[in-house]
Amino acid sequence: MKYITLLALCCCLQATAQTSKNLRCDYLTNPIGIDNPHPRLSWQYNSTTANAHIQVYQNNQLRWDTTTPNNYISYSGPALQPFTTYQWKINGTTASFETGMMQPHNWQGTWISDHHPISHKPAPLFRKTFNNNKTIAAARAYIAAGGLYELHINGKKIGHHLLDPMYTRFDRRTLYVTYDVTNNLQNGNNTIGVILGNGWYNHQSTAVWNFDKAPWRNRPTFCLDLRITFTDGTTTTISTGKDWKTATGEIVFNSIYTGEHHDLRQQQASWDLPAFNDSAWQPVTLRAAPSNNIVAQAMVPITADTVLQPATIHRFSDTNYIFDLGRNIAGVSSITLNGPAGTVVQLKHAEQLYPNGHADISNIDVHYRPTDNTDPFQTDIYILDGKGPHTFTPAFNYKGFQFIEVTSSQPITLTKESLQGIVMHSNVKPIGNFQSSNTLLNKIWAATNNSYLANLYGYPTDCPQREKNGWTGDAHIASETGLYNFDAITVYEKWMNDHLDEQQPNGVFPSIIPTGGWGYEWGNGPDWTSTIAIIPWNLYLFYGDTTALSHCYPAIKRYVDQLTARSPDGLCAWGLGDWVPVKSVTPVTFTSTAYYFTDVTILAKTAKLLGYEDDHRHYTQLADVIKTAFNKKYLDPRSGIYDKGLQTEQSVALHWNLVPDTLRSKAAAALAARVKADSLKLDVGLLGTKTILNALSDNGYIDLAYQLAASEKEPSWGWWIKNGATTLYENWPINAKSDLSRNHIMFGEIGAWLYKALAGIKPDEKSPGFKSIIISPKFPAGLNNVQCTHTSMYGDITVAWERKGKDVLLTVELPANTTARVILSKEVQLNKAGKHLIRINKENVQLL
Repeated sequence: MKYITLLALCCCLQATAQTSKNLRCDYLTNPIGIDNPHPRLSWQYNSTTANAHIQVYQNNQLRWDTTTPNNYISYSGPALQPFTTYQWKINGTTASFETGMMQPHNWQGTWISDHHPISHKPAPLFRKTFNNNKTIAAARAYIAAGGLYELHINGKKIGHHLLDPMYTRFDRRTLYVTYDVTNNLQNGNNTIGVILGNGWYNHQSTAVWNFDKAPWRNRPTFCLDLRITFTDGTTTTISTGKDWKTATGEIVFNSIYTGEHHDLRQQQASWDLPAFNDSAWQPVTLRAAPSNNIVAQAMVPITADTVLQPATIHRFSDTNYIFDLGRNIAGVSSITLNGPAGTVVQLKHAEQLYPNGHADISNIDVHYRPTDNTDPFQTDIYILDGKGPHTFTPAFNYKGFQFIEVTSSQPITLTKESLQGIVMHSNVKPIGNFQSSNTLLNKIWAATNNSYLANLYGYPTDCPQREKNGWTGDAHIASETGLYNFDAITVYEKWMNDHLDEQQPNGVFPSIIPTGGWGYEWGNGPDWTSTIAIIPWNLYLFYGDTTALSHCYPAIKRYVDQLTARSPDGLCAWGLGDWVPVKSVTPVTFTSTAYYFTDVTILAKTAKLLGYEDDHRHYTQLADVIKTAFNKKYLDPRSGIYDKGLQTEQSVALHWNLVPDTLRSKAAAALAARVKADSLKLDVGLLGTKTILNALSDNGYIDLAYQLAASEKEPSWGWWIKNGATTLYENWPINAKSDLSRNHIMFGEIGAWLYKALAGIKPDEKSPGFKSIIISPKFPAGLNNVQCTHTSMYGDITVAWERKGKDVLLTVELPANTTARVILSKEVQLNKAGKHLIRINKENVQLL
């Protein structure tokens, strides 16, 4: 193929200073409470410039002054001090970052809890009142917890975060969060209040993954420092200790897995205000920290996104109603209730209905193992006090659902306005958009994004209802989809730390991360746990940042060496295989060897990138050994057919570059023939879904790829959409008897394929982070136009094309300080600023 080189140049219309935008520190905007001694500073340019001039100040004193040709740099000036605000400037534009504890010895507070055992169900409340008579300049609250918490000061919840802190392997990594509470404090008495929830730390619900037996399990606990700086320059710290008091309140049960129960008759009104009488409260218990590794939660938080009004409400009786939100979501429901004291109201959350119109959770409760009937699955329970109306919203739980069935022990009156659905997820910024002339594709793109976000809660999950587990295979399959559409690097970097916390000394990872121990024995071969290599590599390609690769390099190496020890002949038989296939089954050794090869290839490239030349040579040679063994076992060089020639087999070999260069066309032709023999229908499972569309479109069969992607016939993504799906499913049959979560991300690679194939936007491995961009759009028959944008580290990359008679008009827009190779059929050099318009037909590629 030939290519067109585009150089993004922006004309300065006025003789003004070059400015920058989107200044970030560790991919966060003006963060507070960071612990990184060398934070990464990044920015986008408004115009082309040769070098960036960076200055870092502390109290208006210049601490660091440097230049770089890149749009990012790691701070390497004088050592950063704790609890300090730094301003930094890039070509005249200013931002800031503020350090947190920096070191564990800077904590002053003691870890505290109440005196109850892990089986005690009510959520504990904690409070402390202190007096302030000085003028406050700034105040920061630093809080770490085992479990979940809400922080209150003077009667108000602090911040908009939900479900803090993020889930980790609690006995190996504990996260703390920093809040600016300057405006929450007052002269005179102030009260700090904390509610603790169980989260994954004290898992009281029972399911097959045995989180109730996790080695870290304990009654929730926390440590807090409130550091106040006064206008006279002095500071004081209010900390957790023996002088705090504790009680319980209206939250009588909470489970991150099942639901939350409130009894308003137990409410302690105004418990978080100074005037509250806490004489009946108990002293706290001092506790050991969950781990010795207490670090800043340097990532985007979970927040409420959209508030949905129900599409419909159906009244079965005055004690039974059902609400339909009109789409499948992850989050919580919020309901306003009024009724006699003692009225018990249950809200069951479901993805589907029985034929009689009642909520059906049979597709998502299959792994739940309740010991009694007090903890119903995906169900909130509210007991009224007769003093309503009251609005109830869970604080320490989330669910996956579309329907909410409300039942009450006494008659209540509900309307559509009584309930809302609150969509929640990690607050990753959208950075992609795809639209085309095919409305079905547009709906698939939207459904894919819905499922991606519904499964991003501080770590990537498989589903937001039945499991909420960090399944590794699901996550690496969907990682490109996530990175094209959302600025998700902080979540992935946190999750890579979770990987490092879970890796065994011999290199083995569990299949779900984090875990309380389950998953080391099942589902954790390279087809799943290649996350440790694939995700850091994708972060490098999309952001141009080697941090995750460098941080994970020893772990990748131990993991690959473990695979090699298990695979002396170059073939790896360890794995789960092509999960949930349509009908044909690919051998586990086939797919696991492909991922073994992929991991080794990434390791070899990373070794070269990081300067480990001996490792680079060793693992490059190992990759050749694996490739040779794989082709010797599975490839028929006369026909280009691998093994039985299944869709997964052909596409996996092509996509992961196991096919010899001289045989790619044969292998691709065999794949195309197989798809046609399968009546232009998908016959793949999870691993094949990653490769099937890419292998076809990358090897000359875009029309076949498009027909599969846009099909409305079963099995297909379009079949789900045609039957009402607003998210992706776990299984191709829409009424499968098992494995039928209706909000699963594992088949989500199609979301990335829309960018890679139809828009043709790809990172260039030789100049990652979209510094150099590959633009290689494909124009399948039956599709008339595409409009696609990805906001890269440098800015917006836009590709649009439309058919004009027999021609295709292609428009490409690039951000400042980038170049692009437009791979079509002719090479044209472009050096103009602004948009670039290209006319394409069978005979010619013409720059307009």
